[in-house]
Amino acid sequence: MFLGLRTVIYHAPDLAQAKAWYTAAFGIAPYFDEPFYVGFEIGGFELGLDPDVTGVNVGNNAVAYWGVADLEKAHARLLDRGAEPRDPVKDVGGDIK
Repeated sequence: MFLGLRTVIYHAPDLAQAKAWYTAAFGIAPYFDEPFYVGFEIGGFELGLDPDVTGVNVGNNAVAYWGVADLEKAHARLLDRGAEPRDPVKDVGGDIK
């Protein structure tokens, strides 16, 4: 019945700033770019940016875990672009961090 997860949407009150950041972080332009929604296709999935923050408080935003070939490089790239980690990278076993 279910085909799997397809989209993660982040609420971004400053849509222009978020779009610029994700464009630089992932090295791609959005495929959909409107004042009400910006969509990126990344690895067969959609990362959406929604400027509507009605009813959104810190703590109830989306959390996504991205698969990467080289965690250290990907992590450094995001930090170089201004990302701030919420938690340190953790080894959870089975070569999964």
